[in-house]
Amino acid sequence: MADDLVRVRRIALSLPHVEEGTTFGYPAFKVGGKPFAWFPKKQEVEPGSLAVRMSFLERDHRIASHSDVYYYTPHYKEYPSVLVRVWLLKDAALQELLESGYEFMLGASKRKTKRAR
Repeated sequence: MADDLVRVRRIALSLPHVEEGTTFGYPAFKVGGKPFAWFPKKQEVEPGSLAVRMSFLERDHRIASHSDVYYYTPHYKEYPSVLVRVWLLKDAALQELLESGYEFMLGASKRKTKRAR
């Protein structure tokens, strides 16, 4: 887990305006104050797994393509996110995943701004 956190931290903090914080006391990476990647500590989640925000469509595609790497639990079924076995990803794939979660959260912020107008 420590090595995976170091890898995630290095990549996530290279993205513009990302800050490290916590979500429910566990490491999280946020843009605009909203987490796009975090290490959840729920009993049903495999230790060391990372959660990343994304659309349901993207999540379903990733799970269908690589069910050994991506998954979700009943708790996450209704949340636009996927659980990831980080230790199975190479750095390039981890970077692409974190960029996707980051962009998803930026898009969510833009959608909220448009609705507020």
